[in-house]
Amino acid sequence: MTAHFCRRLLAHLGLKPERLALHWASAAEASLYVELITAFTQKVEALGPLGSECDLTPAELAARLKTARVAVTDTKLRTRLAKLALELRESKDYAPETLSTRLADKLEPLLLKTLS
Repeated sequence: MTAHFCRRLLAHLGLKPERLALHWASAAEASLYVELITAFTQKVEALGPLGSECDLTPAELAARLKTARVAVTDTKLRTRLAKLALELRESKDYAPETLSTRLADKLEPLLLKTLS
């Protein structure tokens, strides 16, 4: 759920959500870990420097990232995210469609308000 939320945040900032990846690999899966890191590194290199996807100047990028940092520390937003996590845990429904819909319903309006 956190990864879905962070991808939405990146999209609202004008950054490609593909810049975030979350995968699990145990210590016994060294080859999988290497594959995941290599693939992600190649993806990020192909995307180019952070901010290049929307032609941001370094100052504009810094301002957007600062706004995001403030947004993710907002108490109301974090409380809603925690409540949503509890609701999803109770329903045991973590399907991508469910996450997307619930994030849009529960967090999107507050996230947009916090970012503005």
